Amino acid sequence: MTNTKFKILVVDDDPSIRQMLSLGLNQEGYQVQTAENGETALKIIPDFEPQIIILDIMMPVMDGYELCRAIPEISNASTIMLTAKDTTVEIVKGLKMGANDYLVKPFHFDELLARIEVQLRNRFPDLLGQKTIGRLTVDELKKTISLDETVLHLSPTEYKLLSYFFWNPNQTLSKTKILLHVWGYDFEGEDNIVEVYIRYLREKLGDYTHDIIKTVRGLGYRLEVEKHDL
Repeated sequence: MTNTKFKILVVDDDPSIRQMLSLGLNQEGYQVQTAENGETALKIIPDFEPQIIILDIMMPVMDGYELCRAIPEISNASTIMLTAKDTTVEIVKGLKMGANDYLVKPFHFDELLARIEVQLRNRFPDLLGQKTIGRLTVDELKKTISLDETVLHLSPTEYKLLSYFFWNPNQTLSKTKILLHVWGYDFEGEDNIVEVYIRYLREKLGDYTHDIIKTVRGLGYRLEVEKHDL
């Protein structure tokens, strides 16, 4: 991905977190600004116009929840909560306040990068084009996925699930994560829906030996991609 067109605002009262993320994201090609609390962030957003806002919950002056509520009034940016609060109650509260994603501290920087890319593709597909990983190509403008240059005929849910795997290659994704990202936090059905749709995808991929979508017993599923294809 060419990142120079994308802007990220990091909002955290911890200067070490702001510095670490600013350095790391700059190295990935993103334009980055930082703010130490929600009130300062609201002053920066209109002029900076970020696509992604990464915010902590516990901050002075204006916390992350208040900031999440205020952002939609001035920006269409996607928000990723980055916090030490890891209970289901806190996660659901953050999502209901308007957060698009939620990452618990301590975290791996590579996972944050993957989540940023997912948000960019979900919210700003017009700024993106095609990307190929291994045998798969995703076209975010046309909302299609091809295998060996042949377009797969996928339902909207199948597309969303395979796209989630695509942007998280070689990562084991639990049923809980898949349900949250594909069906949403308010899904009230059975979690075996994941197994059903994994089976659908394997059939359409011709993945009868499970070499493309691996089952990691007791942990979840993983899209298997050779490192040199990334």
